[in-house]
Amino acid sequence: MSFLAYGQPPVVHTHAGEQARSADGGITITNIGKKQQFDWRDKSTLDQDIFSPKSVNFHPDGSKYYVNSLEGCATVVYATSDNHKIKAIPHRFESGRGPLWSAPSGYYRFTHYPDGESRRFSGKPVEGTFSHGGRYLWVPYYRRTFDINAQDPSAVAIIDTRADSIVRMMETGPLPKMIACSHDGRLIAVTHWGNNTVGMIDVGSDDPAQWHHLPYVVVDHELALNFSLTHEVNRDSNSGLLLRGTVFTPDDRYLLVGCMGGGGIAVIDLKSMKYLGKIGGISNARHLIINHGFLYASVNAAGLVQRAPFDKVMKAIEQRQGATMTVPGGWQVCKVGGGARTIEASPSGRYVFAACNSASALYVVDTRVMKVVAQIPVDSYPVGLDISRDGHFVVVTSQARNYKGGNAVNLYRVEYADEQAEKEAVKPLAQPADSVAAADDALVASEESRSGLKDWCAAQWPVIATVVVLLLLVVLFIVKMRRH
Repeated sequence: MSFLAYGQPPVVHTHAGEQARSADGGITITNIGKKQQFDWRDKSTLDQDIFSPKSVNFHPDGSKYYVNSLEGCATVVYATSDNHKIKAIPHRFESGRGPLWSAPSGYYRFTHYPDGESRRFSGKPVEGTFSHGGRYLWVPYYRRTFDINAQDPSAVAIIDTRADSIVRMMETGPLPKMIACSHDGRLIAVTHWGNNTVGMIDVGSDDPAQWHHLPYVVVDHELALNFSLTHEVNRDSNSGLLLRGTVFTPDDRYLLVGCMGGGGIAVIDLKSMKYLGKIGGISNARHLIINHGFLYASVNAAGLVQRAPFDKVMKAIEQRQGATMTVPGGWQVCKVGGGARTIEASPSGRYVFAACNSASALYVVDTRVMKVVAQIPVDSYPVGLDISRDGHFVVVTSQARNYKGGNAVNLYRVEYADEQAEKEAVKPLAQPADSVAAADDALVASEESRSGLKDWCAAQWPVIATVVVLLLLVVLFIVKMRRH
């Protein structure tokens, strides 16, 4: 019997060279390669570290991208230039204690596994965000492997992107998924799918040792978790509001969080650190972005991309009636493929790309008319997506369904007819106000200075020795003359 009989779309596999172009010639997408672990015969694309890849993040400088391999318990790093693997960063720990770990905050306690803090575990990496100008990549874990129903604290790994190694570990609430950094770089928000809460971490310092948790924020109500310790339940559905897409408003005044399970978009006031209510007119919002004056959302089940003018979103927040917020004029809607998951925009904002899971395709929406203008196959079943800063590369990750499809990462080249518009829209890469990096550079300079001094001394040693001997002879002569 076919997969369609069970409501599961057939498995799709892609090939390098496949291409899609919009009817007006405005955009062209070409499949230029993949990494996979479903066909061991294809040695040219085989990568055993690709096991249920969940998400992808391009480094801000565009030189590399990071793939979070959920079941592989690793973050895999690739070079954008030629797609070669730089490194696989394992998420395996002998304990949740030690020099890497920040001190327990007291906000997240182990109630089902009393020894959970000290247990050996592997982390299942979900999403990622950069802080400190791209210096650090934050990767939360869906759960620690011993916590079969994700009901005790999980963790977030902080990777130093200079060495691509973990330099700090911090606890989180149960079942974190999305994570975001404020525009001013002072706050990390960790959205806990598991119990209707959002964790807050103060990262205002450039010293990782000074980063610390703030009290978490409850959206509507905090779930009481009391699942089995021996039998798994479906935590992808048994998790309340299913908090997912997370984005800071440009002024960092509010945090917006999509509620896939409860409808609407939750609004958190970052001044008071309080949940205010929900923006309505949208249901099952999975991913959120704010781009060129619009709030965009992917709607998973219906396969939609919706948007609303951001100034009207702000008006809805400011003119709220109790916990209800209505966007004046409502939302614009564009139908894409089924299972719309991650979305991202081109530098100019003219195009929005959507990874559509059940359609096994990458869709392109022309935002001037809010219509699909191109689509290209993706290995089943896509979930994660990111676009390089210059807009020329899109990477899509594909997970499996019921052990079918998935285990693939597709890389696409994007070309624009109006190349100049996209090029001019690329914002200058922010220089991190990073005293840690400055201290590192100063240390290197100091070491080089000392090394240079040693080299100079070694080269001039014969001259120095001669001068010292002559000085000693002069001193002896003076002493002898005084005696006479």
